[in-house]
Amino acid sequence: MRIRKDDVEVKMEIPGAVLRQRTDFGDATGLGKISGEYFSLAAGVDTTPLFLGLEGNLCQCPHWGFVIKGTLTTTDAAGRQETAKTNDLFFWPTGHNVKVTEDAEIVMFSPQREHTTVIDHMREKVKSM
Repeated sequence: MRIRKDDVEVKMEIPGAVLRQRTDFGDATGLGKISGEYFSLAAGVDTTPLFLGLEGNLCQCPHWGFVIKGTLTTTDAAGRQETAKTNDLFFWPTGHNVKVTEDAEIVMFSPQREHTTVIDHMREKVKSM
């Protein structure tokens, strides 16, 4: 799921402030501590080889985030693709790969335990390359 900033419903607008809210934007029930993450990614980055060996060879952690700039495309286990671009909010459920098509900077919030496991796996993959 992704949504452009301008498509998020304005709940309140007063001089100097606009408050937008998208409800039901993912479910973090039972996921424990959340980590805040800032990623800078160059065009051409593809997580596919880094996720080899994980269940389904895919990232098994959900992420909620915002694209500050750039373009990224996720592919899920069924082959469905979704592209998130500058100023999009996004939710990436478990079971995805990411390809960066335009230099990107993103902010993500992820279940800490699950994403640390994925990051540690990627670090080991990079060592063996």
